[in-house]
Amino acid sequence: MESSFWQVNDDYIKSLNMLSKKLRFAQVDPLLNASKALKDIKQELERLRKKALSKVSAYVIGIFSSMRKPGTNIQILQQNLLQKYRYLVLFLKEHGIETYNDVCAAYVDKMNKVLSEDFRVYLESLESLKLDIGVSTDVIGYDANVLDLIPRGREQLRNHRFMFSLGERSNILKEIDQPGLVPCISEANSLKYPYEVIFRSLQKLLMDTASSEYIFIKAFFREESMFYQVFEGPFAVIDENMKLTLANSHDAICLMLMICITKKHQLVMSNRRLPCLDTYFDKALIYLWPRFKIVFDMYIQSLYQCDAKMLWVDGTHPHHIVRCYMEFTASLIQLNAECGDGQEAGEEAKELRRYFEEKLESNLVSFVVKCPITPCQPRCKIK
Repeated sequence: MESSFWQVNDDYIKSLNMLSKKLRFAQVDPLLNASKALKDIKQELERLRKKALSKVSAYVIGIFSSMRKPGTNIQILQQNLLQKYRYLVLFLKEHGIETYNDVCAAYVDKMNKVLSEDFRVYLESLESLKLDIGVSTDVIGYDANVLDLIPRGREQLRNHRFMFSLGERSNILKEIDQPGLVPCISEANSLKYPYEVIFRSLQKLLMDTASSEYIFIKAFFREESMFYQVFEGPFAVIDENMKLTLANSHDAICLMLMICITKKHQLVMSNRRLPCLDTYFDKALIYLWPRFKIVFDMYIQSLYQCDAKMLWVDGTHPHHIVRCYMEFTASLIQLNAECGDGQEAGEEAKELRRYFEEKLESNLVSFVVKCPITPCQPRCKIK
C-alpha cells in the first residue's frame, strides 16, 4: 500500500480509503485496542497516517498556490481537479483536524488575496469607462444661463445626457443578468457609460464569482463559513469603492437605478437559491437609500430657494426648471413601478410635486402683479 502513496491519483485515493478504514477500526473497537496484535502495528499505522497527512496537505496547498498564477482559470481548477479529489480533504478532517484547519486557512488566505486583487483591478478598469453626468450644482432650481443644463434642441439634449431624464437609461433594468462590461473592448471603442451600467457589471461579476465559490466551498470543504472569510477582502474592496462613489454622486436617477438593480439582483440570487450575498445586498441598499434622499433633498432645496421670477421667461420654450421637474418626476414614477414596491420613490415624487406647485403659485402671483389684466383690456389683438 505504501508504494501507491508516492503519487496522488485514483490508486492513491483507494489506498488512502483503506488506511482510513483501518485507522477508524483501530480507534472504535475496544477489543482490538486491548489486543497485542494492535500494539505491534499501531506504530506503523501512525507512521502512515502522518505521512498521508503531510502528503495530502502538501498536494492540496500546492494546488491552492497555483491559483495565484496570472491567467489561471480558478473555476476550472476547482471543478476538474479539486472536486475530483475532495476525499483528500475529508481524510484530513477525520484523521488530522489540525492539518485540516491549516489547509482551510491556506485556502482562505490565497483565495481572499486572489479575488480581492481581481475585483480591485476590475474596478480600476471600469473607472476609466465612467461617464460623469451630475455634479453638486446640477440641481433643479439653478439658473440654466449659469450652468447650461438645458442645451437647446433634442439632439443636444441627448448628447449631454440630461441628468433628470430617465430615457434609455432604463434599458439597464432589462439587461439585469446579461454579461458585464469587458473594459478592454469598451476602451478600444472609446465607450463611456453612466455609473449604473458600471455598477451592474460589478455586481454581475460579484454574483457569478460568489455563486461559484459558495457552491465549491460547500461541496469541497463542507464549511459554509469559509465563504465569508474568503470574501472578506472582496467585500471590503467593493465597500470602499461604493462609499467613495456615493459621496461624490449627485445623480438621483443613477442612484434610483442602482437601487432597482440591487433589488433585481437580489431576486436573481434568490432564484439561484444561494443566500451568500444576502448581507451584501442589504448593506448596499443601506448605503444607497440615504444617499438618494440626500441628493433628492438637494433638488428640493434648490427648488425651494430659487427665485420665483426665474419661472417668468419670455419665449415659446418651456422654462428649464419646468422641464427638470417634469423629466425628474416622470423618471421617479417609472422607476417606482420598475422597483416593485418602490414606496420611498413614490413619496419623493409627491414631495417634489408639492414643492413645485408652491413655486408655481408664487410665480402666478408675480405674474399677476407684473401684468394685471383689467376687464376692458383685450387679451390679444386680431389683425
